[in-house]
Formats: sequence, C-alpha cells, structure tokens
Amino acid sequence: MISAILVVAGLWTLLHVYVGQRLLGQTPLAPGWRLLGWSGILLLVLAPFVALVAGRTERLPARRGLEVAGFTAMGLSSLLIVFALAGDALHVRAWLGVGGFQLAVVGGAVVVLVMGLWLARRPAMVRVVDVPITGLPSDLEGFRIAQLSDLHVGPTLKRDFVERVVDTTNGLEPDLIALTGDVADGFPPALRNEVAPLAGLVAPHGKFFVTGNHEYYWDAAGWVRELQGLGFSALVNGHQVIRRGAGRIVLAGVTDLSSGGLPGHISDPAAAVAGAPESDVRVLLAHQPKSAFAARAAGYDLQLSGHTHGGQYFPFNLLVRLFQPFVAGLHRLEAMWLYVSRGTGYWGPPLRLGAPAEITLIQLVRA
Repeated sequence: MISAILVVAGLWTLLHVYVGQRLLGQTPLAPGWRLLGWSGILLLVLAPFVALVAGRTERLPARRGLEVAGFTAMGLSSLLIVFALAGDALHVRAWLGVGGFQLAVVGGAVVVLVMGLWLARRPAMVRVVDVPITGLPSDLEGFRIAQLSDLHVGPTLKRDFVERVVDTTNGLEPDLIALTGDVADGFPPALRNEVAPLAGLVAPHGKFFVTGNHEYYWDAAGWVRELQGLGFSALVNGHQVIRRGAGRIVLAGVTDLSSGGLPGHISDPAAAVAGAPESDVRVLLAHQPKSAFAARAAGYDLQLSGHTHGGQYFPFNLLVRLFQPFVAGLHRLEAMWLYVSRGTGYWGPPLRLGAPAEITLIQLVRA
C-alpha cells in the first residue's frame, strides 16, 4: 500500500515538474516571478495530499476549507497536465509562441475548471432506462428500480445535496431503490447527520445497499450498520426474493472487489444466489462493472453498477475507457444486461464535464 502511494506521489510530482518546465522554463521572467510560479506548482503538488490528510484529521481548524481547496486544486492540476501534454502534441508553441502556449494551457484549464465546477453543482439528471427481459411475466412488466450510486457525501457534498437526491428519487415513485456503493468519504460518526436524509427514501419493495471501494477506505462494517439504521437492507454476498403478483425477482448483492481480507466480504456473485429459489429475473447489485463477467457466469439477467463516474470530467471520460471495460450506460454481455451509472455525486475534484451526474430509473420491460 505504501509503495503504491509513493509511486502515485512520485508520478504526480514529475507531471507537475513537466508542467512547470513547459510554462516557466523558457520565459523571460525575473527570478522573483519565476520563484513565485514554482511555489504555485509546489502548492498544486501538495494540495490533494493536504485534502486527503485533512479528511482523516478530527478537529482540524478550517478542515472543510482545506478539503475543498485541495480537491479543487487537484482538478486544476489534472487539467493543466492534460492541456500541457495536448499543447506539446499539437505543437502549439510553434504556432503561437511561448506566450500563446502559456495562455492556451492556463486559460484552457481555467475555463474547463469553471465549467466543471458549475455543472457539478447542478442537480443530478433523471435517466430512464428500459431493460428488455425475455419471458418477463405481466406482473413484473414496468417494474421500476431507482438506482443511486457514488454519492460520495463528505468534503463538498453535504446534507442539502442528499435531501435533493431523496426528493427527486421519491418523486419517481420507484418499486425498489438500489444504492450501489460509495455512499460517503469519511467515518460514519462524522457524516451521520449528512447522510441522515437517506432514511426518507421510500419504495414499496424496499431499499437495498451494497458496498463500494470507498467504504473500505474508511469503515465498511460501520457503513453497513449505518445504512441498515437508515432502513436499507445490506446485501453482503446475499439475496432477497421480491414478489409482485405472481412474478418473482431474485435481487442479489455483492461486496466490492476491493474488500480484501475483511471476513465475509469477499465478493462472490455465485455465492450471493446460492440457495435462491426459481425466479423470473435475477438482478445483481455490484459496485464495479468488472463483476459482470462472474455475474454472467452465475446466470444473472441484469447487473447494476457504478464506480466509474462515467469518467466524471473531460478528458478523463475518454481516458477511463483504457482501464474499465464498461464505462457508462447499458451494455449487453451475452445473455446478461449491465447498466453502469455515471454516479449521483462525484469524488475528489468537484467537477463534472461530459459525464453528467444521474439518478437512474431502470424499468423492466418484456423483450
């Protein structure tokens, strides 16, 4: 774990040295201005680490301010890196000169940052998705599952955000609510008041929760208990049978793939439906889309996932496809459907661009 952190920190630092060199290395600046510029680069290097440490430090003065500033600076840094790399690849310096290159990189990053900040604060859109199921009985026709994912309540997303999500979700009048992981970034006692409005979510066939990777960064067992206290049924490699009329749905859920050695939390889609009765539809809640391959082998009809945030903001909504086989939307994997939510909140930089936040309404329809 420590070696991985050191590798990431080293790479992050080297990328900032590259940006600093491209912006400051060949400019006729006075030594004082050059020093000021490199000091700014150093602050950008340190900012996300300050934010992460602040999030784990109780009673720290200006804790929230440090987190917001640190994650916003992280967004600016990532955009500066991308624009500097793109500027070099397109030989912008040869066309516009040193000053034009600097303006293009810094100006482009700031414009995208401001747009992303504004879009991230807008209410999550409602995305209605019809999923055709072969042989779906009439009693399950139009069964509606409201999927919430990746709320990431914490540094910049607070109780008012959760209240809006609850109001919008209840307004959809779903039959069932599924929360597919990454509820919060923090320990349960510190965020109990912020997530409390989730108790107001209502659906006639219940509301269900599975863990995401971020639960394991904090206190997975604690977050399972917290969500249960808010009225959720936690599916920890288990299932429940949902009945509507003569129709039956087996709803299963698995822990996140990153659960590691926590007892009872090894993700296993097959074990989640062990002993399940015959049903018309088998649905799996799994935070990471990568679980789809094991889910397909276990005979599920539909998997609901999150995790990717759809890339969250440009250009990472394009780059994430290099690391994830499924990024967003509805996919067909042989006989199984997979839906990947772009997430209802966001993580880290408070940005959204090209990957809008969503509350998803899954509707089962007859194929």
